[in-house]
Amino acid sequence: MSAPEGSCRDDARFRVLRLLEDNPEMSQREIAEALGISLGGVNYCLKGLVDKGNIKVRNFRTSRNKLAYAYVLTPRGLAAKAAMTRAFLARRMAEYEAIREEIADLEAELGEQGTAR
Repeated sequence: MSAPEGSCRDDARFRVLRLLEDNPEMSQREIAEALGISLGGVNYCLKGLVDKGNIKVRNFRTSRNKLAYAYVLTPRGLAAKAAMTRAFLARRMAEYEAIREEIADLEAELGEQGTAR
C-alpha cells in the first residue's frame, strides 16, 4: 500500500507545525535534526508555510544573533495544523488496520503450515 501523492510533504509540514507550535525559536538546523529531514527540506517547508500564511517569521529584537528568528503559527496555521492532524491520524489508522490484517494473514499462514507437517 503506497502513500497518496503529496502525503510525505504533508507529513513534513504537519511535523514542522507541531514542532514549531511548542518551540517557535528553534533554528532550521535544530528542526532538521529533530525531524530527521534535510536542512534544505526544512527551508523549503518553512518557505511554503510562510507563503500559505500558516506561520510568521519574527526576528528576535533583543538577540545579539541577528539571524535568530521565531516561527509563530498564525490562526490560519493553527487551523491548518488541526486539519493536518485529522488527515495524519486517518492515514495512520488506515496503515494500522492494514498491518493488523497482514499480521492476521501471516499468523493464519503459519498455523496452516504447522498443521500440514
